Amino acid sequence: RDRQRERDRQYLWVGGAGSNMSNFTGNWKMKSSENFEELLKVLEVGLVPRKIAVQAASNPAVEIRQDGDNFYIRTATLVRTTEVTFHIGTEFLEQTVDGRPCRSLVRWVGDNKMECEQQLLKGSGPKTSWTRQLTPEGLLILTMSADNVVCTRHYVRK
Repeated sequence: RDRQRERDRQYLWVGGAGSNMSNFTGNWKMKSSENFEELLKVLEVGLVPRKIAVQAASNPAVEIRQDGDNFYIRTATLVRTTEVTFHIGTEFLEQTVDGRPCRSLVRWVGDNKMECEQQLLKGSGPKTSWTRQLTPEGLLILTMSADNVVCTRHYVRK
């Protein structure tokens, strides 16, 4: 059991001497999700598209590739696939969870968590953001926020 924990710890942490940067690389399977429909309501997604999104997003295939501060994240569902590439600390364009174009900036919050602030390119709407965090147990926790509604999703490596 201790050997397995040590292998997990070695898999989670990468980097040069003295670095404790987390390694988010992997294919991830969602284990739980809370408040996704409530998040879509705050974003004013209509009833029918919201029900479709909730069903489609119940089993997303998530692939993350990391090279230092460079990331590629692909999320595929039955109705939509998103791909985003970014560098920590550099603004980039992406879409909010409901598909609105935005400018995003991701920053490290400690060694195992990143947070992203999003700014809509057009119009107005709730303030949106997301975080991704690796736990010592190897879980990936994704939070998506719109105003003060937070959706939390837990993932495990496949």
